[in-house]
Amino acid sequence: MASLKALKLRIGSVKSTQKITKALNMVAASKLRRAQQNAVAARPYSARMIEVVGSLAAKITPGPQSPKLMVGTGKDDTHLIMVATGDRGLAGAFNSNIVRAARRKADELTAQGKTVLFYIVGRKGRPVLQRFYPKQIIAQFDTTEIKAPSYADAQAIAKDIIDRYTTDGIDVVHLAYANFRSTLVQEPTVDQIIPVPPRADEEEASGPASLAAIEYEPDEEDILNDLIPRAIAVQVYRALLENQAGFYGSQMTAMDNATRNAGDMINKLSIQYNRTRQAVITTELIEIISGAEAL
Repeated sequence: MASLKALKLRIGSVKSTQKITKALNMVAASKLRRAQQNAVAARPYSARMIEVVGSLAAKITPGPQSPKLMVGTGKDDTHLIMVATGDRGLAGAFNSNIVRAARRKADELTAQGKTVLFYIVGRKGRPVLQRFYPKQIIAQFDTTEIKAPSYADAQAIAKDIIDRYTTDGIDVVHLAYANFRSTLVQEPTVDQIIPVPPRADEEEASGPASLAAIEYEPDEEDILNDLIPRAIAVQVYRALLENQAGFYGSQMTAMDNATRNAGDMINKLSIQYNRTRQAVITTELIEIISGAEAL
């Protein structure tokens, strides 16, 4: 049986932990609202940008002047998966779910005979990926100093990815992140961002709209070379915003559960402490009574 001193120290330790988890829960809740607003506000712009570029990709006939970011390299051998996670833990399975989705995609591509490489955004994804794919991580973008994702950060990441795509023999680029649904649900997603996938409805469309000619002013190549990197940066930006909202939602839920679990443990330890204390008092009373009777 644990001593009274040990139980008292344990109760004090759990109470201190409970204060920390409650504070983290309140901090995450206060930051979640702004992060959620930012993520929701970015969705229509991102969806419309993907729709426009995907529509163009479906209508353009590939040629030597067509941007590689839109028509691809003509091969499907080397795939780069950009894994965007958080820099901190204490958020339940948020980071591990993103990494797990990226690993599933990597295993699927590897089974098809493809070469898979990884580009890591955030700190939490590297330890797991390095354990399973030690030679396939080509770079990591440091986000430890970024408190709130900005479009400039997304542009820097997108530029680095595009540069590697054009120089490192990469054929397809995927983006793994978590779609924020609610504080309880963050959906791990892996989307192809390079080359730009054509819209499914454009591929199946028929009628005058699908046969319409597209005229570019001033020049097709200049417009697409400017538009497509912007579209990729917008998708990266949206992923960063979705991740931030998802992280705070997961952290708030995890810390709320931890706070309640700590409360349950304090109650159990308090009951055990009171029973042990009562047993000690009873034993002392018995000794006193036995000693008095012996006299």
